[in-house]
Amino acid sequence: MKISKKLGVLMALAASLVSGAALAIDGTLTVVTSFPKDLTSVFKEAFEAKHPGVKVEVLNKKTSAGIKYLQETAGNNSSDLFWASAPDAFEVLKGDSLLVKYSPKAEGIPDKVGAFPINDPDGYYMGFAASGYGIMWNTRYVKAKNLPLAKEWADLKQPVFHDHVGMSAPSRSGTTHLTVETVLQGMGWEAGWAEWKEIAGNFKTVTERSFGVPDGVNSGQFGFGIVIDFFGLSSIGSGFPVDFVYPEVTTLVPANVGIVKNAPNQAAAEAFIEFLLSVEGQKLLLDPKIRRLPVNPKIYAEAPEGFPNPFKDKSIGAAVKFDLDKSKDRYNVVNALFDVMITYRMDELRSAVKAIQDAEAALEGKENPAAAALIADARALVAKTPVDEATAGDKAFNAIFKKKRKKATDKASGRQAEIEQEWDDMVKANYEKAMELAEKARSML
Repeated sequence: MKISKKLGVLMALAASLVSGAALAIDGTLTVVTSFPKDLTSVFKEAFEAKHPGVKVEVLNKKTSAGIKYLQETAGNNSSDLFWASAPDAFEVLKGDSLLVKYSPKAEGIPDKVGAFPINDPDGYYMGFAASGYGIMWNTRYVKAKNLPLAKEWADLKQPVFHDHVGMSAPSRSGTTHLTVETVLQGMGWEAGWAEWKEIAGNFKTVTERSFGVPDGVNSGQFGFGIVIDFFGLSSIGSGFPVDFVYPEVTTLVPANVGIVKNAPNQAAAEAFIEFLLSVEGQKLLLDPKIRRLPVNPKIYAEAPEGFPNPFKDKSIGAAVKFDLDKSKDRYNVVNALFDVMITYRMDELRSAVKAIQDAEAALEGKENPAAAALIADARALVAKTPVDEATAGDKAFNAIFKKKRKKATDKASGRQAEIEQEWDDMVKANYEKAMELAEKARSML
């Protein structure tokens, strides 16, 4: 019996040592992320302090560039984690078999935030924070320019906001892509694109990176910015004179993390996910420089006054039941359309929308059916989209649009170039004709 007891003690000690060895992680953890340094540096420092044997290497890339990087390096992968906001980006990687399943051990995380699953039902990526999309504004700018507040997307179409709005392009930002897609799903394909083009007619700029929008609002380069919520909330937390609102037509989806297939340091990748979902990691989301919505409801007890709580405020994202498959299937087409119709035709679009606004102002309070008809025709020309929803959602058609143009002079090739040129010819002609009709209407008043 003594021998048996000693053997049992030795076995327990051995098991303990094996367990301890499994927890002792080291080496380099390589993370591909679209998140800004204000967020990544906080988590990097805290994780390295908890696991002193691990060095976190952050590769900062825009979401679309991160996807492309992981696709191109898949044959000799050197990345461990993909960490970004857009769930449809993770769906692209999952569809390419570039992520591996993992089941987090962290407790206290519900199945859903709003109507959206926090984790991928198939287990290939996990939500660590929730995100909504809306409008931020500079309170001093608004007061100095004597502007009204814009709390719904439709408000930003008003002529008073001409030259006061900033936004990034969905081809340059995964979070902006989700914002665009949210309005398209919430309003419908045709009405959604018409909404975006009317809003874009009031743009001051389309920024090169998503964080260029909050930077522009914080500094007063323009008054209003279309952003993911944490840009507005972190600016408020950092003391900038800004505010933020969720429009009714918005969505609430998780920001995610997933382990890359053939990760060189999978043990560290798993530990990082567990850290993100731990109470300690979730509390870091409340840092004034970060201000993202935790997925652990208990953390909100420590949130600052007025901080949104999607587990209590059920109105956030309630108007749109976001269809992830629909977004994924037309991801490239939506990005290409936005660039062709808005990003690289900003001057023509702004001129057409301004001409319509001026004609409508001249018509106000007057009876002139002929002028009203011309204005209606002009508005319809601006709203026209060169591809219908069914075609945009066709997987084979979506696959044509592989080239992401960083600037107007970048050229696509093959069938993509042909289609985009056809779109551009139509869009340019429509904007020019719309301006002509609007100016004619104004001359009649």
